[in-house]
Amino acid sequence: MNLYPLSRRWTGALALAGLLLGLLQQDPAAAREIKRAQEVFRYAAEIEAGAVLVRWDIEPGYYMYRDKMGFAAAGFELGQPRYPAGEIHSDEFFGEQIIFRDSAVIRIPLLNAPADSRSMTLEVRSQGCADFGLCYPPQQWFTTVAVPATALAAPSGRSPFGATGAGDDEPLAPEAAFVPEVTAIDPFTLEVNWEIAPGYYLYRKDFAVSSADNSLQFGALTLPPGLIEDDLEFGATEVYYDRVSFRAPFSRASREAQTVTVTLAYQGCKAGSICYPPATVQLTVDIPAASASDMPALPPVSEQDRLFGVIANSTLPTMMLVFLGLGLLLAFTPCCLPMVPILSGIIAGQGPNVTTARSFWLSLSYVLGMAFTYTLAGALFGAAGSQIQATLQTPLVLGGVATLFVVLALAMFGVYELQLPAALQTRLTALGSKGKAGSFLGTAVMGAISALVVSACVAPPLVAALAVIAQTGDVARGATALFALSMGMGIPLLIFGTSAGKLLPKSGAWMNTVKGVFGVMLLGLAIWMLDRVLPGVVTMLLWSALAVFTGIWLGVFTRNNGNAAPAQLAGKGIGVLALVYGAVLLVGALSGSTNPLQPLDRLVAGGNPSERHLNFERIKTVEEFEVRRLATAANGQTLMLDFYADWCVSCKEMEAWTFTNPEVQAALRDTVLIQADVTANDAADQALLQHFGIFGPPTIVFFDRNGDEVQGQRVIGYMRTAPFLTHLGYVLR
Repeated sequence: MNLYPLSRRWTGALALAGLLLGLLQQDPAAAREIKRAQEVFRYAAEIEAGAVLVRWDIEPGYYMYRDKMGFAAAGFELGQPRYPAGEIHSDEFFGEQIIFRDSAVIRIPLLNAPADSRSMTLEVRSQGCADFGLCYPPQQWFTTVAVPATALAAPSGRSPFGATGAGDDEPLAPEAAFVPEVTAIDPFTLEVNWEIAPGYYLYRKDFAVSSADNSLQFGALTLPPGLIEDDLEFGATEVYYDRVSFRAPFSRASREAQTVTVTLAYQGCKAGSICYPPATVQLTVDIPAASASDMPALPPVSEQDRLFGVIANSTLPTMMLVFLGLGLLLAFTPCCLPMVPILSGIIAGQGPNVTTARSFWLSLSYVLGMAFTYTLAGALFGAAGSQIQATLQTPLVLGGVATLFVVLALAMFGVYELQLPAALQTRLTALGSKGKAGSFLGTAVMGAISALVVSACVAPPLVAALAVIAQTGDVARGATALFALSMGMGIPLLIFGTSAGKLLPKSGAWMNTVKGVFGVMLLGLAIWMLDRVLPGVVTMLLWSALAVFTGIWLGVFTRNNGNAAPAQLAGKGIGVLALVYGAVLLVGALSGSTNPLQPLDRLVAGGNPSERHLNFERIKTVEEFEVRRLATAANGQTLMLDFYADWCVSCKEMEAWTFTNPEVQAALRDTVLIQADVTANDAADQALLQHFGIFGPPTIVFFDRNGDEVQGQRVIGYMRTAPFLTHLGYVLR
């Protein structure tokens, strides 16, 4: 191969300025060490497997621009070059660029060649720079490349998706084009080798490994960087030609030697021709025995994935029992606790003579209304692949629910008497039980409305049930799990509501006091609902007003005659605290604070509380995310993608308590942090959620240093600091 460096006929003024600037900034000794472009950017070219391969060898401390490269050969038809994944570089001359360091192999498909051609004169255009500031002018080189007899990647006249012309070769069967081999290199790692026929490629994004009997649980695959293919199906995506090898770590239940059937998922194409559908192949592999000391610290499968297996594989009674217990645990989370004052207010509104039996039936009506509505809505949204939260957390719906709570609260304070219209009461009387049927129906409606409160949070059991509906189409089984979950959440309400018939005073002034307490709770619920759609400062002012009102209602400004009962004095003391808290909230709101649990955070942090929070970069679309993912992978960094919404209660809990922890921030110091705000729930938000198969925030997705998602390790719902730190220790290794 002969190499003829030629200077180009023109040199850009920008490149000359860079070169002169680099020369002027060097001391004389350094200037004498400056090398010519052909010495630091060395290349070799050959034709192999239907493509021209240009291999660059780049001196340390130098780099080349991807977009400044170009290739041409007179008389030959070349395809679009396929570049390896480079790194993002912020350049003082050209802005943000993709560059190559050390080495790079560019593959240019050879589509057509003159008959009986034995050699090709390849034109290579390039430009590069040195890290110390010198930037070379654009270069133009020519080299002679031998042309083998079977050089073409595909004849001209081809069609992009298999409608081939007369001269095209028939595509190979997928099992002939893509041949895998699996070996166990140790008791906890498989090595997968794919042999790829010339002119064919495999997608990097579609590799997956699993065991047919679930005896092995696989972690993240360690995939090498691929070539960037401008694919007609998926756009710019990473692919592999010729051969690819990667490792798949796994955990195992048994330490004994065993033979396992492994399922490999893949998808590939023939260059310039057909794309095969996604496929799987099963191979058997011998796994050696493992000792206790060999056991690696592999991350466990996430909770929602385990629950997915419970729904999909367990018997119906077992599944319902598991989800009933999970619902019972969820009943004590912040999202479900607000239903207690709602139900209590309903029972208190029945008057002083409410019986235990009536309290039970009212509570059951409430729980069934909540369960049926939640189950039906969950099944419908799961089947549609939509997020139940965003649809039910619109300003119109939340405003209506908050207004209903205010109306109920005013009735508790005796502003007016809530009762059915006279005509309806007459009809109910004719049916037999005056007021009772209407009370049960109204209570069930309130339970249905309370499902809006529950839907403010996502949790692993909910996501598992929705995933079964969305992925398997088994609506009945997923809906049954949702119903069991809802009934489990309702068990504490049944116990509390039934006991309220005995605990509530039967008559006297105490009844008005208890109703007033429930009225304050209902007003708090209204503010809590509106917090999802109103600016934070506005809700702070509303909380302040409620606290001041509570203090006044408790008699802070009422004069005692010296014979006040101890309960009255205790109430007045609580009222003083409420009044002081209201004043603190007012000061905090005026300073710009938005957290009622930390109203003075801006004053304490000197007006800049953001220093205590994680700094996320916001993205909106799938395309924006992919740019950041590829750039992060090029830099060898891990990535955390957080899905957030203003109406998401657990999102705010994560931001207020978990993300502000110094240990969490230290653990994430070298991780790229990206946040997708899906508050608007517009088309871009829906596309982003569907791209990841996410049913709603808060959901956190982790990506390894190769840009691949750490499978089975999503965080869904609120997670406290300690378990979150443990989780980070697994996923950020």
